[in-house]
Amino acid sequence: MVPLVSGASFAFWMLMPVMILGALGTVLARKPVHSALSLAAVMLSLAVQYAAQQAPFLFAVQIIVYTGAILMLFLFVMMIVGVDTSESLVETIKGQRALAGLAALGFFVLLIFAVGNALVGQPTGLDQANSAYGGNVQGLAALVFGRYVLAFEGTSALLITAALGAMVLAHRERTRAKKTQAEMLGDRLRKYAETGAHPGALPPPGVYARHNAVDTPALLANGEIAETSVSSTLKQRGVVQDPSDLIAPTQATVRAIAPERADNPATAVAPYMPHRAAPARGVRPELGRDAEPNETNGVPDGPNPESTGTEGDQ
Repeated sequence: MVPLVSGASFAFWMLMPVMILGALGTVLARKPVHSALSLAAVMLSLAVQYAAQQAPFLFAVQIIVYTGAILMLFLFVMMIVGVDTSESLVETIKGQRALAGLAALGFFVLLIFAVGNALVGQPTGLDQANSAYGGNVQGLAALVFGRYVLAFEGTSALLITAALGAMVLAHRERTRAKKTQAEMLGDRLRKYAETGAHPGALPPPGVYARHNAVDTPALLANGEIAETSVSSTLKQRGVVQDPSDLIAPTQATVRAIAPERADNPATAVAPYMPHRAAPARGVRPELGRDAEPNETNGVPDGPNPESTGTEGDQ
């Protein structure tokens, strides 16, 4: 009979090419973001390998600690340092290529010994390996906090050193004192005197009845467009809205209701403004045109603007 392939073997042969390509992408990718994504593929594939080998604790640790925490640390470091930073072609440390060659040689020697120990002799089953400690989690705890406690603590210190190194690389020495608010205001006024640039804040985008996004320019009091109310980037992209299309429905509504409101100046509107205009002199909006002049409605009576003299002069 033909022996059936186990789930662990199937997962190994299916994920092995993915892990190899991900490892090569981590080393050979030009952009740090692509390297981080390739490393994530390797870590996720390794987690599936742990699950196929009946090691649920290592599977969870691989997902939570390595893929979730350490990979995020790498991404944070890239965000702090910057993904657009170019590598220097000048060696700042003398003999670093020789040291890198020795480190690579030592790694390959360790890899050869590890593969040799795995191929020579009979493999130990999972049940037999866990029987000495009473379970997979207990055995892992005994190895991590017992036999390999120094290596575990050294790895922790290495990760902390990497985080501190990222902070040192991202730190920039300030060559000049930070400007105060008074100094920045003086620079704005000086620039206004020299070039005519407005020293105040730029006007906000236009707010209309049917549209209030940042691509709509504001209107000045004379009806002209405020050019500085829209970002120059949006202008270059050609996505700025035309205010005439936005105010056309409101103007049509105003023209439609203007004849009905023309008899009441207190509620009349200007032809170019959708809101109520100021009431006419001598007319109280609360009472209307038919109100008596001596009636009180909570608004103090003022002098008659049409009167130009006193009773004695008349």
